Amino acid sequence: MGLLDGRRALVFGVANDHSLAWGIARALHAQGATLGLSSVEALLERRVRPLARGLGIEFVEPCDVSDDDQIARVFERWREEHGQVDILVHALAFANREDLDGLFVDTTRAGFQRALDVSAYSLTALTRAARPMLRPGSSIMTLTYLGAERAVPHYNVMGVAKAALEASVRYLAADLGPEGVRVNAISAGPVRTLAASGVSGFRDMYARFRDTAPLRRNITPDDVAGTAVWLASDLSSGVTGEVVYVDGGFSILGVGLGE
Repeated sequence: MGLLDGRRALVFGVANDHSLAWGIARALHAQGATLGLSSVEALLERRVRPLARGLGIEFVEPCDVSDDDQIARVFERWREEHGQVDILVHALAFANREDLDGLFVDTTRAGFQRALDVSAYSLTALTRAARPMLRPGSSIMTLTYLGAERAVPHYNVMGVAKAALEASVRYLAADLGPEGVRVNAISAGPVRTLAASGVSGFRDMYARFRDTAPLRRNITPDDVAGTAVWLASDLSSGVTGEVVYVDGGFSILGVGLGE
């Protein structure tokens, strides 16, 4: 028996087989959850559907999370096929590439609005659409990063968006808590994903992380996925509104000590 037998999970943000969303999806499936996947239409046929077929996942829907009509369509289809949402995973973010290089002060108004809309507000939009199908014991989770609370070179507007995302987690947890629904975030250390490759200087940061984090190793998608299973299960039934760090202890350091 799996920890998530009989539960129904909808995962937004699968990009490819290296994405954290896919690692989470595989882990939820391995623990018995019935899965649905959603991603941007451009990635669906070439990358997402082949992954879904490998696990026997039939529900695969395109969605631009900046479009409320598309969000509503995905959840209506899910309601017709599955009736309820026990686990909702928000694993997506976006900022213009030029805004992830250089200085934050040079962020354009349009770039700022786009990053905050897709990377932060979309959690609220997905939660609102899912709410009629959520039930006591349901779990919502999102992915964040230390750049939400500390200035990280070149993370720029994404750091501001993640800060808004973490605040949204707390407010949503307060709103939905009386309904028995939990909302949490996982703050992962740097992982080699398609999204991370858009941040200038990521390779150097990734290489240095291993020598600085207390556990002296890099974080893997499986590390993040294991925490996601915990948050999705009854093992974390008393946890909501939290940012759970999966970063080898990097976030506890005031100064990188190294060897």
